[in-house]
Amino acid sequence: MRSLLLAPALALALGTSLASAATIEVTIDKLVFSPASVQAKVGDTIEWTNKDILAHTATVKGGWDVMIPAKSKGKVTLKAAGAVDYFCRFHPNMKGHVEVTP
Repeated sequence: MRSLLLAPALALALGTSLASAATIEVTIDKLVFSPASVQAKVGDTIEWTNKDILAHTATVKGGWDVMIPAKSKGKVTLKAAGAVDYFCRFHPNMKGHVEVTP
């Protein structure tokens, strides 16, 4: 009987833990990150969908560097809180911003 009571509690705890992380979607179209600025929490994932025929990156100086091939996707899971500015190494005029909270 005791194991039957623990199973729902464990499932609830695991479900809550998994549900707290989110995926934030950013589209790249015509050399623009959209939305250009997003808010996220530590543990969330940002996923870029590149609709352009050119490859792009989402690069943070001294931080992550995500390659996003043409007509494809790239993603990163956020590990630390803080404000992060990113850009495309191939097209430095492409800029984005992420506010990451704990």
